[in-house]
Amino acid sequence: MPNGGVSGSEATSIAVVGMSGRFPGARNVAAFWENIRKGRETIRVFTEQELLAAGERPELVRDPTYVRACGYLDGIDQFDAAFFGISPRDAAVFDPQHRLFLECAWEAFEDAGYRAAKIGAPVGVFAASGASDYFTYNLVTNEEILRSIGAWLLRHTGNDPNFLATRVSYELDLVGPSMNVQTACSSSLVAVHLACQSLLNGECDMALAGASTVYPEQRGYLYRPGEILSPDGHCRAFDAQAGGTVMASAVGSVLLKRLSDALRDGDCIRAVIRGSAINNDVLTRSGTSPQVSADRLRSFPRL
Repeated sequence: MPNGGVSGSEATSIAVVGMSGRFPGARNVAAFWENIRKGRETIRVFTEQELLAAGERPELVRDPTYVRACGYLDGIDQFDAAFFGISPRDAAVFDPQHRLFLECAWEAFEDAGYRAAKIGAPVGVFAASGASDYFTYNLVTNEEILRSIGAWLLRHTGNDPNFLATRVSYELDLVGPSMNVQTACSSSLVAVHLACQSLLNGECDMALAGASTVYPEQRGYLYRPGEILSPDGHCRAFDAQAGGTVMASAVGSVLLKRLSDALRDGDCIRAVIRGSAINNDVLTRSGTSPQVSADRLRSFPRL
């Protein structure tokens, strides 16, 4: 074999050696796959009392177009700040999206059998998060916090999406490329692609990739015809009865290595990425839905 006993496919492939996540109805990846295997729907339908207790307006809850469903994530208020050496004051103004992604980052290394700070090689971080509703609706509206800390420090302490990746690199003592990725709904997959490219380019020897979106309140949504949201609170992907999506919270991350390195080091390999690519369909789309022409499909490289 070329490359000192490494095949060509091994030299250009990426191994998934660790993973972690938090999902509606599943606190970890194992529970997530068990839900899929048993066909469990984990979208939560709230009662009127639960919605009113969460602060939803009575007239909104009783609106016939209001859908009382959401993919709610449990445990978003249970961040172990002391584990990361974060003070209670800083933890209180730390966006739940950032909190949970930091915990999942640690768990991905743990799942792979590594301690992040002890790897001794460049480790990249490629991460994404949603808009900081926590900052907008919980912090800025609190006059005491705003006065004692200040808006600038509040935003930069742990709420600005632009600092998610570098915050993880800092807290876990990771030396390598650290990049926040924002491409809307495709952000997590683009993060994985960029992590693969960074590994293949030799910028790092391991890479963490993932994303976090957390809606901290138990609320539903108003259905409007023509929008992307489901009229009945069910998400039926790739189904003839599909009517839209449902807002949900989730966090996920994967730890990646070059396949040749993973085989050499005896890592537990969960999956192998043989290739990846990103593109933009621009005017060939029908509205905002993804649509790729046959000619473009033929032009993509075969793996």
